[in-house]
Amino acid sequence: MSTSLPKKTTPLIRSSTEFAHYVGLARTTVSRVLNGQPGLKAKTIERVKRAIEETGFVPNAYALHLKGKRTATVGICMENLITPPSVRKLATLQHLLREKDYASLIEVIEPGNSDKVIRHFLSMRVEAVVFIGHFNEEELTRHVAELNARETPHLIIDHVGIKGANTVSVDRPKAMQALFEHLLDHGHRSFGLLAFNSMTRSVRDRLRAIGETLESRGLTFEQSTSALDGAYPRVNDFEEGRRIARAFVESGKVPTAFVAINDEVAIGAMHGFQEAGLRVPQDVSVAGFNNLDVCLMPTPALTSIDQRIEETIQAAVDVLLSQLGQPARQRPLIKMIEPQLVVRGSTGPAKA
Repeated sequence: MSTSLPKKTTPLIRSSTEFAHYVGLARTTVSRVLNGQPGLKAKTIERVKRAIEETGFVPNAYALHLKGKRTATVGICMENLITPPSVRKLATLQHLLREKDYASLIEVIEPGNSDKVIRHFLSMRVEAVVFIGHFNEEELTRHVAELNARETPHLIIDHVGIKGANTVSVDRPKAMQALFEHLLDHGHRSFGLLAFNSMTRSVRDRLRAIGETLESRGLTFEQSTSALDGAYPRVNDFEEGRRIARAFVESGKVPTAFVAINDEVAIGAMHGFQEAGLRVPQDVSVAGFNNLDVCLMPTPALTSIDQRIEETIQAAVDVLLSQLGQPARQRPLIKMIEPQLVVRGSTGPAKA
């Protein structure tokens, strides 16, 4: 009867001291290997690497960057993770950074809580900080000034107009210009604005562009547009669109074209108009913003503005990486991405 020897169990390594003891080398030697310092024998490096594979030991990143080693980590601040475009931007950014061997630390910032998040990122010695979304402008301006003072690279995606900020964003004013010129070319002269009741810079910029485009055709914003959003915040965008559409129908004053803050509100409005017996686009044209996959679900399919998220995030990564390891710039980098109007069946000639 043969007996097998018990398998040697790999100890649980909790510290660099325990790891050095396991390897059988001085702690300073192990530290030099982990920090990639020159002058070490190939067999010593291989011995440490083999021990890492055997034990699954993970060096303390915080201890390493205290010794001057790059963290290869980017801190990402999100406005929220509720909207599909926000999720796509984050996922694309993280993927592209990972391809360049950068890890991501992600925090969703709540109003008034951003100082704590930025302090945490700085304490972790991140190599750059990225903001995605639309934030409190006073807080964002303060953070950009602090990062510039510390010579920590930064980038803002979407939120335009912050002093001294490196910024990449789709050109929302140009998007509104293209959309309204499309509707004006189809003979529309009365427009309903759906859920434009936010006072964020993004919405203000879009409204300004709408007004300028109307004025270029001899129309005024006040006489050509109307809104029945109400004073309360949106909860469910599909239902919000349906509610506003019903409000227009019940008012007896229905513009020939409607432009929504996003695709969900637009699709909800389409359903509301159709439930009231109006035809899209024969009676009313409807357009959205973001060009989500859901634009293909209603009948007819929804005309929308494509943010070109992949192109935006690729440009953002290029701008971000161009800052790393370079002297601080005296002037901010600002890149605006050309939007794309995607025309589908929900918009057509104005009803005579």
